[in-house]
Amino acid sequence: MPTPPATAPQPPAPPIPLTELLAREDLGLRRIAGPADADLLWVHTSEMADPYPYLLGGELLLSAGVLLTDPDRYVARLVEAGAAALGFGVRPVYEAVPEALVEACDRYGLPLLEVPPETPFTTIARAVWRLMAEARHRELRRVTRAQQALATAAARPDPVPAVLHQLATQLSGRAVLLTARGEEVHAAGCRPHPEAAAALTRLARVVARERPGSPASATDTHGDTHLAAYALGGGEGLVLSVATHRREPGDHTVAGIAVVLLSLLAAPHQGADAADRSAALVRLLLGATPAEVAPLLGPDGPWTVIHARRSDGTTPDALTAGALGASLGSALVDVGWEDGDETVRVLLPATASEAPPQGGGGEEPRQPPQPPTVPPHPGWTLGVSAPTPLPALAAADTRAARALAHAEATRTPLKADTPVTGLAALIPPDQAAAHARTLLAPLTPPLADTLRCWLSLHGSWDRTAVALSVHRNTVRQRIGRCAELLDVDLNDMDVRTELWFALRRE
Repeated sequence: MPTPPATAPQPPAPPIPLTELLAREDLGLRRIAGPADADLLWVHTSEMADPYPYLLGGELLLSAGVLLTDPDRYVARLVEAGAAALGFGVRPVYEAVPEALVEACDRYGLPLLEVPPETPFTTIARAVWRLMAEARHRELRRVTRAQQALATAAARPDPVPAVLHQLATQLSGRAVLLTARGEEVHAAGCRPHPEAAAALTRLARVVARERPGSPASATDTHGDTHLAAYALGGGEGLVLSVATHRREPGDHTVAGIAVVLLSLLAAPHQGADAADRSAALVRLLLGATPAEVAPLLGPDGPWTVIHARRSDGTTPDALTAGALGASLGSALVDVGWEDGDETVRVLLPATASEAPPQGGGGEEPRQPPQPPTVPPHPGWTLGVSAPTPLPALAAADTRAARALAHAEATRTPLKADTPVTGLAALIPPDQAAAHARTLLAPLTPPLADTLRCWLSLHGSWDRTAVALSVHRNTVRQRIGRCAELLDVDLNDMDVRTELWFALRRE
């Protein structure tokens, strides 16, 4: 039997079991061949004789069989492409599903659904995307509850065993903290079968940081038991191993949260600064306000906020986000949703450099904190804010988001928001801000954001649409509305210059 592709792009939502789609009585779908179990990642409609070149894998392919001539080869190619199921619409081409197609789907193990004439293909696609959205919301709610439970466990007097116990509860499995040699440090949850436990120990040795090039995580299966191992930071070679009897959406993210907490808790000999920042992170997880934890973060500034997304379109998880933060030199990392995409945010403190020794012997004073230099990172698109004092981090977060949108629109790996300099810096900030508020008063925040983005991209409709994740006609309508409300000609360079100055200083 042909084998599906080894890898396929993953959508930003969990797969949908075929049984959930079949349970929708309003669709009238009926499985007439192939297995009942399948996971749907996409919906695609094609009437090509061979749709193989246009499939990603995991599709529910919908077709009326317009060019169907060889059912056996047709199904073989679908299975080779990794399609999850085939939905065949009866009428107007066929009055019934061809028997040869039914036999081929049974032979190759491809689920075949009969689509009644009264059910449009678009209705099926809409139903699948709705089910995906519901599954994604369930996953996010579950991950949020797990994060709160794990953070609460991390604040207990016995944090490491408490986190492992909570992780085992959240995943309904076994959680074990092992040394690089496979020795058990702490464990929680029901013990798996001895052979599965031995396989879990072997998997832990794969990710143990005793040799260069070890992966950060690894997964395996032993019978019906799913195994996973995650290397912890801290230089001790500790490994978190997990064994579960079922794999649910969000398990990897929940385990990643536990990895971050356990890495903080198990890190030996933390310096005072690192300990304070770890405490601030835990307190934020427990619901403290930024103002309450600000004194633990260190100096008042400057701080730099970085927004990052994967340039290959994949969804970052806690492990890849932590690796990015480590490469940037910060443990202050967050993964969240922004403009419909999962975005990593990193908070970088300034670094104090030692003054060069001079003649005369005594200890020289330290130089003022210097803002970090952020280089491009392969595989990531970065938006970097200008260095800012601690009280202004919210504004820096907004500027980093704008910089990331600009970088994605212009297809550059890194865009840094720069502070106001040159002639604009000669005007007192309070006067500049007052002028900006007066000039831009007629604009709503969405219109001001659109105008700012459009001006920063030199009036490009397409790039602005990409940066704002809207249609180019929406950009045209908003910019036209801005011109009406401000009563200006946006083709005038003097007008654009003054507006850009105001938008930069509001």
